[in-house]
Amino acid sequence: MIAPPGIQNPGTVNLRVLGYLGRALSHELSAVQQYLTHAGLAELWGMEEIASYFRQEANEEQEHAQRLIARLIEFGAIPNASQLIPVRAGLSLIELLQANRLLEQRAIELYREAAHYCALIDAPDDQALFAALHDEELDHVRQLDAWLQQLRLPPTGIMGR
Repeated sequence: MIAPPGIQNPGTVNLRVLGYLGRALSHELSAVQQYLTHAGLAELWGMEEIASYFRQEANEEQEHAQRLIARLIEFGAIPNASQLIPVRAGLSLIELLQANRLLEQRAIELYREAAHYCALIDAPDDQALFAALHDEELDHVRQLDAWLQQLRLPPTGIMGR
């Protein structure tokens, strides 16, 4: 069978790469769900700027999902994110940030493993996709770490020298 234009022949698709793409899609859509939930909580707590930040993060994660869906379609696969990770909420901003850091860290590990595998099998397009997502998630973790550090610092001033 000949694949339509722009779609790879299904016989040439590495099933493990498809598995990584599927897991990554589930992860990214889980992140969208978590960030939107956290935006709702922040809004409920009267933290409009923080709610806006979480909504922006959800948009970035959705953009990641769109890139993964595009790659799955190129392989002739139907995207199916069937294993969403349960949302981790919290009772404070610090708890929300810690939950988001954990979610981002899991993505980093997944993308590191997937990029490494793609390098081993000489799949440069997939390696580049996973490496780019890895780097973007790493940036998210750095931002979260900086924010958490800032929230945990004691106040400075005359009494806080």
